[in-house]
Amino acid sequence: MTESVRLEPGQTAPDFTLQDQSGTAVSLSSYRGQKVVLYFYPAAMTPGCTTQSCDFRDNLGTLASAGYAVLGVSKDDVAKLAAFAERDALTFPLLSDADLAVHKAYGAWGEKNSYGRIITGTLRSTFVIDEEGRITHTFYNTKATGHVAMLRKRLGIAA
Repeated sequence: MTESVRLEPGQTAPDFTLQDQSGTAVSLSSYRGQKVVLYFYPAAMTPGCTTQSCDFRDNLGTLASAGYAVLGVSKDDVAKLAAFAERDALTFPLLSDADLAVHKAYGAWGEKNSYGRIITGTLRSTFVIDEEGRITHTFYNTKATGHVAMLRKRLGIAA
């Protein structure tokens, strides 16, 4: 089974409400009026996901200055996200999508090649959403390392 959805720029971003690392409900619609970088990562506390999340953390000021909020989504439960946020000083919302509904709505769940094996799991993906809730950029199957630099370049955000 491959991913069933492939979102494209110009489409309305599917709305959702998920709990963050402190158990607070966070809705995408509450970010209307500002731009959002929404990224999906396979698992908290793993090397690649830690690299990517810390890269977003280290670029949060620059992204915020350009008008972007950052939201991370994984299948991890709230307790694991809380530990991840505390361990790595991640100050942006990390959202728990344990039932994978949001992953599937964004096409961020499906078959992938993992070290030569085909498995079903999170497809590391990033979506940029404008102030009206429309997708402006989609990045499927991204790399953990260097992703934020590539994203900033594509969005025209200087270092």
